[in-house]
Amino acid sequence: MPKLPTRLQRFRTGSPLSFRLLAWILVFSTVFTLIASAIQIYSDYRKELAQIDSRMQVVESGYSSSLAKSLWALDRNLLQTQMEGILSLPDIVHLRLGIEPDSELVMGEIARGADTRSHKFEIFHQGDRKVRLGELTVTADLGRVYQDLKEKVGIILATEFLKTFLVSILIILVFQHFVTRHLTSMANYAKDLSLTNLGTPLTLDRPDTPSHRSDEIGRVTEAINQMRERLNDDMVRQERDAAEIHKFSKAIEQSPSSVVICDRQWRVEFANHKFTQLTGYNAKSIVGRHPGALSDNSAENRDNRILWQSIRLQVQRVGVWQGEVNSIRRNGERFWEQLTVTPIKDSAGEVTGYLILGEDISIRKRFEQQLLRQANYDILTGLPNRMLALDRLKLALAQARREGSMVGVMFLDLDNFKHINDTLGHDAGDSLLIEAARRISSCLRGSSTVARLGGDEFLVILPGLAGPESTSQVAERILATFEPAYALNGQEVFVTTSIGISIFPTDSDNSGTLLQHADAAMYQAKHQGKSSYAHFTPEMSEVSHERLQMESRLRRALELKEFELYFQPIVDTASGKLRAAEALLRWNNPVMGMVMPDRFIPLAEETGLIISIGEWVLEQACSAASGWKEQTGLDIGISVNVSPRQFRDPGFISAVARALSNNNLAPERLELEITERLLLDNSIETAQILKELDRKKVRLSVDDFGTGYSALSYLKSYPFDSLKIDRTFINDVLKEPEDASLVRAIINMAHSLELTVVAEGVESEPQTRFLKKEGCDYSQGYFYSRPLPAEEFSEWLRTNHRTPN
Repeated sequence: MPKLPTRLQRFRTGSPLSFRLLAWILVFSTVFTLIASAIQIYSDYRKELAQIDSRMQVVESGYSSSLAKSLWALDRNLLQTQMEGILSLPDIVHLRLGIEPDSELVMGEIARGADTRSHKFEIFHQGDRKVRLGELTVTADLGRVYQDLKEKVGIILATEFLKTFLVSILIILVFQHFVTRHLTSMANYAKDLSLTNLGTPLTLDRPDTPSHRSDEIGRVTEAINQMRERLNDDMVRQERDAAEIHKFSKAIEQSPSSVVICDRQWRVEFANHKFTQLTGYNAKSIVGRHPGALSDNSAENRDNRILWQSIRLQVQRVGVWQGEVNSIRRNGERFWEQLTVTPIKDSAGEVTGYLILGEDISIRKRFEQQLLRQANYDILTGLPNRMLALDRLKLALAQARREGSMVGVMFLDLDNFKHINDTLGHDAGDSLLIEAARRISSCLRGSSTVARLGGDEFLVILPGLAGPESTSQVAERILATFEPAYALNGQEVFVTTSIGISIFPTDSDNSGTLLQHADAAMYQAKHQGKSSYAHFTPEMSEVSHERLQMESRLRRALELKEFELYFQPIVDTASGKLRAAEALLRWNNPVMGMVMPDRFIPLAEETGLIISIGEWVLEQACSAASGWKEQTGLDIGISVNVSPRQFRDPGFISAVARALSNNNLAPERLELEITERLLLDNSIETAQILKELDRKKVRLSVDDFGTGYSALSYLKSYPFDSLKIDRTFINDVLKEPEDASLVRAIINMAHSLELTVVAEGVESEPQTRFLKKEGCDYSQGYFYSRPLPAEEFSEWLRTNHRTPN
């Protein structure tokens, strides 16, 4: 069995809190026991003394009278007997009787060193008078009292110690059961607690009752578990914050903008990878340096410090600085940089540093310069555009007002440019515009301005003129320089220009009116036969106004249902039987009357109205063909002219399909007539549209064949079904052998390509016989019928003897 010290040491090591508690219990219990025992012993001691005092008082009260009698009687024996009786009392060990006058009687013995307690009282004889007989001194020995106290102290101390020790052990056991073992569990839980097991709560080996949950151990357990949950939440939040910080760190590091962070003294603390790429400076090498003093060149740093001083002041005043800076890379190369500088503030709003964001805008600056040039100059020709030209015209007018001089304004438009652009293609048209701009510029002096307003329109500003005759000289030089041929796509093309001239201040004193007058004069020049110039006269305003009114009325014509379709029959040349009809557009305006296509179609092309007008023609033509089927029971085809602009519209094919579907018309009964000049624009777009229409089984025809440039090679490439010989060849087919030979060759060529031939403009019987002899498939012209409105054409279908029953 282990020795007691060993067990105590083991207990002290294993349960230090219980050991300390036991020690303190013992200490305090011992002190309390000693104090209590001392109080009790002292109390008992006082009681014993009180008993002795009481006993001696009893001796005084009980023996005083008898002793007085014995002394008065001088009965020594009785006196001795009485004193022996007193000595027989407990603790009384000595009597001294002093007898008057000078004798005494002593009985008993006081041990040496004994602790005694004495009591004296006088003895009197009560007679006639009170006589003092003597004095008795009673002495009590306290030895017994002390001996009893010693025995009692030992017993009390032993009893109290044993009681205290047992109670302490019991308290320790209770404490260990209810407290210490749970504290040990808490300590072991806290010792094993880590970030990996935060999900495991602290549980104690005791019933989970409300009383247990509300006591100190339960509250501590709950507090530990709440701490664990808060720690778990903190760890989740910390991981989330760490992920956010990592994400933001990566975002800053991988940012497409350079990022520099400075401290409060504007010393660089951090620079991302983009800054290194942008400037060539290593991020670590610039830490601690001022962002305006990164270069080794002192002069550059001095200039940069001046800039950064103003940046610092504005950031302090306004809170942000933004601007464009012409920075220098480490290799000395300059570049434009967009900088944004803002302060970095803590939660209290105090500035802790500065954030500098930079972006290389060198490309943007070049684009801005290009855009600035594009905003003021024509991209194709390099000439000033309309905006810059108007600014220069206003400046020229202001200068002319100060100097009292004249300003000439010339409006130029290339003749037949649209035809060439549609025929030879846009590339050829662009080349023509570039060469035309060069030729016009070569005719002007340095102070003059030539600008391209758009399309094939040019503007010439002639400032500082002494008289209007100078404009005529310039116009003649320009017309002369247009006389040589243009080489386009390997072909020689002759292009002229029409020039309209207005003069400041004769014709007007503001730029807008001068341009309008020059435009009106230009149209007058075109009416004169083109390749000419005309000065503005007041009468031209009426012509220009009339054109403006026509455009305004044309825009509302479709809405007001002013358009009509006329139909002209296309017959079999051999039999005269009706095979199809061509739809011809007319404009019946209440003010202008019946307007022919050659007056409004070019205007519709120019304004883009031809798109909506063309869709309306397709819809009405298909509707008319469906009506003829119900009227006659015959499959009469319908032929519709298509303008180049309408043909290239992205919604053209959809419009054709929609018109066929809405009117339940077979695609084979619709024939689209396309001008020859459109074919010469040998583009992928043209080929795709024609092939798509062919896949939809819509018939395709080449209109006015022979009037444009040679398109024979394209007839084989594109899926055409027929071609129409222009009326100019049919008119003189009986008079001019060359026309007859040409018509004969066209018919043979078309048949060899498996194309049907339609002759336009047939007006006589001899022409019909010639075409029949040459094998022309179909004919169209006044010989058969003039173009008729819808109702008259329906009547013609019922009454015409050539139409089979």
